[in-house]
Amino acid sequence: MSKYLVKRVLLAILSILIVSAITFFVMNLIPGGPFNKEKATSKEAQQVLEERYNLDKPVPEQYVLYMNNLLHGDWGVSLHSGRNIGTEISRKFAVSAKLGGVAAIVAIIIGVILGSIAALTRNKLPDRLIVFFTTLGTAMPSFVLATLLLLVFCLKLGWIPVWSSSNPNYLLPIIALAAYPMAYITRLTKTSMLDALNQDYIRTARAKGVHRLKVIFKHALKNALIPVVTYVGPMVAYILTGSMVVENIFTIGGLGTEFVTSIVNRDYTMIMAITIFLAVLMVVANLLTDIAYKLIDPRITFE
Repeated sequence: MSKYLVKRVLLAILSILIVSAITFFVMNLIPGGPFNKEKATSKEAQQVLEERYNLDKPVPEQYVLYMNNLLHGDWGVSLHSGRNIGTEISRKFAVSAKLGGVAAIVAIIIGVILGSIAALTRNKLPDRLIVFFTTLGTAMPSFVLATLLLLVFCLKLGWIPVWSSSNPNYLLPIIALAAYPMAYITRLTKTSMLDALNQDYIRTARAKGVHRLKVIFKHALKNALIPVVTYVGPMVAYILTGSMVVENIFTIGGLGTEFVTSIVNRDYTMIMAITIFLAVLMVVANLLTDIAYKLIDPRITFE
């Protein structure tokens, strides 16, 4: 186990370096720069700004300087606002984490429950209704659902107020973010549960007179969760950052909104910082997923 974790950590570091390098060099290949705005800036001012942020140096040297600062805990400052990037990411991620964390929990709990119900009532009315709505959930993009929810419940019916920073209402954004992963988890749980219920150890438990609920929740569901965990790890990493489009639709000032803004403004330091932050989040989520395998099923080995 320890050897496996060391190997995964080293691979994680390599993955983050590759992601950062690709992002940095591709970003610098795009014509223009962070100081090329609609309002013309004098060449002297541009030169001063480029020297201040090391943009006058060759791109490989810029990358080395940036990574050296990052390894010393210096995320730099935004080229657009001049604010400290570490502080900005912490503040913006707090909003995205609150929204995405609740959406992830809702998707996991409801998805597992609905998947179990669908498996236990196969080819019956509850199963058919669940299959219909989960198919609809997987087919409808989150930005389409978010737009419909905003149009119907906020603008037409007026049941829920439009998002406000002073009085935030997370209900509609959570539904929009949780719909697709919830539908996918439901289908995964149903498939895995049906497979588990047909295994020999389930038949043996039933033959021994073990209570039906105990057979379902202690034996079948526990083993059926392994494919679900495979999906949940990357899903949580993605959903915790908040969907960029959903955040923009509901005008939520989270990390996704900040990322879109930084791309529009060609804010190189902010783009790099958020990309590396998301890469670290994804790598950590995948590592925790592998550890969760062992906790769910001790028979799994990492050799």
